[in-house]
Amino acid sequence: MTSLEIRPTIIIITTPMSSDPRALVRLLSWLSPAFPVGGFAYSHGLEAAVEHQLVNSAQALSEWLEGVICFGSARGDAVILAVAHQAVAHPAGAVGDDAVGGGGGLREVADLARLLFGAPELAAESLVQGNAFWRTVKAAWPHPEFDRLGAELPDGQIAYPIAVAVAAAVYGIGQADATVGFLHSVAANGVSAAIRLGVIGQTDGQRIIRALEPVVLKTAETVECSSLEDIGSASLAVDMMALRHETQTTRLFRS
Repeated sequence: MTSLEIRPTIIIITTPMSSDPRALVRLLSWLSPAFPVGGFAYSHGLEAAVEHQLVNSAQALSEWLEGVICFGSARGDAVILAVAHQAVAHPAGAVGDDAVGGGGGLREVADLARLLFGAPELAAESLVQGNAFWRTVKAAWPHPEFDRLGAELPDGQIAYPIAVAVAAAVYGIGQADATVGFLHSVAANGVSAAIRLGVIGQTDGQRIIRALEPVVLKTAETVECSSLEDIGSASLAVDMMALRHETQTTRLFRS
């Protein structure tokens, strides 16, 4: 297995911390592997990529995850999260062409988010986790705004970034923090899946997460003022692997 070379990286974060010290704790709780959304059951096409030898080393995994975050569905999800967060946090500016972040109302963003998938398994991955997140956060962190905002969401088809965005905005977690946390969870889940698939060990997994720090932060920064028109991806390999995974003979994951 090729060793992953990690170069020292200096990262400067200029985003101010939330005035509420509980915000970080809540975000860490919601995006933790312990939060019951079933993220452990999904590999986002990675299992098929391993099967077809597209990802067979630590370096290949790092490049695969970087592509997903910079150019793939994770970046699209980050745009969705940013626009949905703005629609909740700044509702007066979320209507019409002059919307904050250039988006639309929450209903418009949520309806679009449930359709943006390149394969059925990827749709199930997002919608199952989104619905589970929404149910759990309402039960464990109840808030009077959840019922009102829930009426704007498609019943039973809440995309994962939409659920995270709404909860974060309601509880005063900043858009930048929520986006960074969400993208980091994508990287961490990919590393976890690769460890279970036997591609890497735990130490290489942590090296990869460290190497992806600037990738996560840069992508979060680029989508901060995005609009729905900025949604797009260039990750055909991920979509193809997700489609091939549907007929894979032996599978550990649901995507």
